[in-house]
Amino acid sequence: MNVAMTNGPGTDGELRIRAATRADLDDVLAFWKMAAEGTSISDDREGVERLVARDPDALIVAERGGELVGTVIAGFDGWRCHLYRLAVHPDRRRRGIGAALLTAAEERFVRLGGRRADAMVLDRNTLAHRAWEASGYGPQQQWRRWVKPLAD
Repeated sequence: MNVAMTNGPGTDGELRIRAATRADLDDVLAFWKMAAEGTSISDDREGVERLVARDPDALIVAERGGELVGTVIAGFDGWRCHLYRLAVHPDRRRRGIGAALLTAAEERFVRLGGRRADAMVLDRNTLAHRAWEASGYGPQQQWRRWVKPLAD
């Protein structure tokens, strides 16, 4: 995957969407601390390296002018399509970056045979709720996420 898009006049250059590489991981982790809401037990170098080693195309990044401006994890386990860590630089929001990342993730899922995508979205992140809804996603009220940490 390597997609370049130009958003037209008055924008700050071409948006490049691509799979992250191991060389990107420190930048991605720093980006999440600044742009992503909440933290996860796997938000560390070891966790993200494991993701990229297992599925090299799962971590998708957006760049503009060589700067990391967005991410999404598009995980597919062979049965379900899961979206995590959709994050856009706070100064670059509302410019189509999140939508472009979701489009790339959804296209990946379709290529892999996925039928439906689900997203992890914090209840308190109402700004994200609007972005997800604008992309056609909605909450499933009948489900709740149950978790059990397997490591400290």
